[in-house]
Amino acid sequence: MTEQMENGKTALILGATGGIGGAVARGLAARGWRIRALNRNAAEAARRESGFDWVQGDAMQASDVLRAAEGVDLIVHAVNPPGYRNWGQLVLPMLDSTIAAAKAVGARIVLPGTVYNFGPDVLPDVGEDSLQRPRTRKGAIRVEMERRLKAAAESGTPVIIVRAGDFFGHHGANGWLSQAIVKPGKPVTSITYPGKAGIGHQWAYLPDVAETMIRLIERGDALPAFAVYHMRGHWDGDGRQMIGAIERAVGHRVKVKAFPWWVLPLAAAFVPLMKELREMRYLWNVPLQMKNDRLVAVLGEEPHTPIDAAMKASLAGIGCLPAR
Repeated sequence: MTEQMENGKTALILGATGGIGGAVARGLAARGWRIRALNRNAAEAARRESGFDWVQGDAMQASDVLRAAEGVDLIVHAVNPPGYRNWGQLVLPMLDSTIAAAKAVGARIVLPGTVYNFGPDVLPDVGEDSLQRPRTRKGAIRVEMERRLKAAAESGTPVIIVRAGDFFGHHGANGWLSQAIVKPGKPVTSITYPGKAGIGHQWAYLPDVAETMIRLIERGDALPAFAVYHMRGHWDGDGRQMIGAIERAVGHRVKVKAFPWWVLPLAAAFVPLMKELREMRYLWNVPLQMKNDRLVAVLGEEPHTPIDAAMKASLAGIGCLPAR
């Protein structure tokens, strides 16, 4: 019997090839969970990650999700439409498929949440129960996602949501670090920073987010049916801490350039992710800091990798440093 089969529990990961989905899947596998993962090209995914049980199917098809969910204890909903195309039209139907499957098989749902639920009116200090009045389309959809999950929890399907800042990590291909701040696959000679000097910003290292989710999953039976927690992550109080961590990782000072926000409307026509980034500009103009008091009360501490170790691993993972 393999280590993955020791605890007799099975998790279905939707988005196992992504940053957070993959990190949660690997962490659960290390704790003895069987990992089932749905993918549109299961054979190719299995070649890259042979330790999971890959199921051929599409997370946008409710029947595929239900078939993959048979017999599972947990569904991790960490999936987005391919290339973020038609994000606004597809995200909610995808979540509905997960909710329906979880109800059918009696599974818990885990969702990686974001700060997008919150508008500028509640900044800078945001709690789990702060009013959610987003000013962006993406934020409004996030609010609706959580509303549907809360309704599911009230009808008997337990839910865990972990909200965190902007993700970065060695598998974080769609985050600000690899999409804008540095150029993946190349040595770091300059940094393009989206924020303003003196404006704080909140970051979340992917392995820490995954570990937080897993520890909450392990305590799931003691949590509320609808359990929402905030991570503090890495708080960059003045916009210089992440830049300093990058410089220490590469071993030298680098040129810092302002992010060209003006180009996003043009790029959005060709790269859907650029439209999503543009909507979040307000989070770079004002500070937002989520406090983790509720999380610490449950776990005793928040999993936290020191920033220098996290940044070195992240830059190495996206090809900006020699692999360790």
